[in-house]
Amino acid sequence: MASNIQDKVNIWLNSTIDEASKDAIRAMSEEELNEAFYKDLEFGTGGLRGIMGVGSNRINKYTIGMATQGLANYLIKAFPNEAIKVAIAYDSRNNSQFFAETTAAVFSANGIYVYLFESLRPTPELSFAIRTLGCKSGVVLTASHNPREYNGYKAYWDDGAQVIAPHDKNIMAEVQAIAKIEDIKFKKDESKIEMIGAEMDEKYLSAIEVLTLAPEAIKNQKDLKIVFSPIHGTGITLIPEILKRKGFENVYVVEEQAEPNGDFPTVIYPNPEEQEAMTLALNKAKALDADLVMATDPDADRVGMAAKNDNGEFELLNGNQAASLLIYYLLRKWKENGKLNGKQMIIKTIVTTDLLNRIAEKFEVDCPETLTGFKYIAALIKQEEGKKEFIGGGEESYGYMISDFVRDKDAVASCAMLAEMCAWAKDQGMSVFDLLKQIYVENGFYLEALVSMTKKGMKGADEIKQMMVDMREKTPSTIAGSKVIITMDFQSLVEKNIHTGTEKPIDQPKSNVLQFYLEDGSKISARPSGTEPKIKFYISVNTPLKSAVDFKETKKFLEDRIDTIKKDLNL
Repeated sequence: MASNIQDKVNIWLNSTIDEASKDAIRAMSEEELNEAFYKDLEFGTGGLRGIMGVGSNRINKYTIGMATQGLANYLIKAFPNEAIKVAIAYDSRNNSQFFAETTAAVFSANGIYVYLFESLRPTPELSFAIRTLGCKSGVVLTASHNPREYNGYKAYWDDGAQVIAPHDKNIMAEVQAIAKIEDIKFKKDESKIEMIGAEMDEKYLSAIEVLTLAPEAIKNQKDLKIVFSPIHGTGITLIPEILKRKGFENVYVVEEQAEPNGDFPTVIYPNPEEQEAMTLALNKAKALDADLVMATDPDADRVGMAAKNDNGEFELLNGNQAASLLIYYLLRKWKENGKLNGKQMIIKTIVTTDLLNRIAEKFEVDCPETLTGFKYIAALIKQEEGKKEFIGGGEESYGYMISDFVRDKDAVASCAMLAEMCAWAKDQGMSVFDLLKQIYVENGFYLEALVSMTKKGMKGADEIKQMMVDMREKTPSTIAGSKVIITMDFQSLVEKNIHTGTEKPIDQPKSNVLQFYLEDGSKISARPSGTEPKIKFYISVNTPLKSAVDFKETKKFLEDRIDTIKKDLNL
């Protein structure tokens, strides 16, 4: 065992951690000790996230405590001589409530006033609560859509958005400055902890209700059959209620997945991106002959959807398609309602479909791009406040945001708006797929694919790092028979035209992302995940669609192009 790892193990064994944790460390094999102690958990695009267990590289009472103590220390420095308030929420994962209470205890012990949700709530409501209550920060205990053995800790700033630079690095510096576990103040001050719940729910739901753009269409289609699954998560608390308030009278919850449960007993992964996780919802939809299927991840910030295709079969839409439908609907209704005046914008991430750019162009609305992660979308909204009005935005990984009263992806508001979009389309005599094809005819047929490679542990991290090094040093001249025209390296922040040799700077924060633009209009992006042991490859291809009748043939053409790109890149 490396000496630095052994040193960390010894520090933990000689600390004041509980005896059960010490016994667990002593029972570990050398390989287990390596994985549990080879590094400290770091903030990625989604904050602190990892496997639950004992160790510096695991989620446990002590790593949660250290993160909170570091955040508390930073808040006290960042807001000197101010009364500091924070909000805390948690999801249905195992230990989430315990970790939330631990977080509340540490904050209160540091003299910080805490608003703690009385029971589990969707992550976007935490963002809303921070803004509503005038908090300086907030924390939600969740690992989003990760497998059941994971948990996590997302830290938010005073604008209701997840922390970004320099705050994220400064918080970690404060965490790393904590020399020993004994430096964590665990003794809670009950007088500084206030429970919140129903009153905040009411304010949040009311803010979503105001977003309605087509009340008449909903009234006409109130019998729209909607199947919803929270996949054992927090979506059950508010999503059936907001659909009811919007006017939908035929909402069916998947009962087998309605109960919050951190073991996620009916699925392998509690992720609406996975078809397997949607199986029960799809089966119920078939039995009911439903119009729309929606399912949310455990903390209800992502939503997956399915609708009937031309053959009357339920088909899952990917995140790019759902985002395109949402943004098209929002912009069309804003225009019809006379609300567009040239001062609006939508926002997407750099790996999300460029179809959103085309839709925005048609409606003469700006479409700036950010790095992956809603914290960057939120930062741009903050930067443009008073200059540009944010309508909506999204990313390909099933996260969408409508309006700016929440500064994070929001499956509660998204489910409400997706249902409204479906009702509006039906009121126009269209299915969801009819509407999607209309968007393709008007703006071009864009098709995307995601290849995700999991590389676990210390060895996997090294392999991912080497893959990115190889792609930078050996840039392909062609991919799938099409010339590479432009490379964009978000680590060096340089955009290079391969054929002319000209370079120009990229106006984004540094990030370990590579993009290749091909002569035929295709785009390939490579990005190691900030929250999971994965490297992701995003492939986007496009071609004009002359007519909806050409949909199947054109889709097959684009699918074949994606397959060729995958083979050429050994994906």
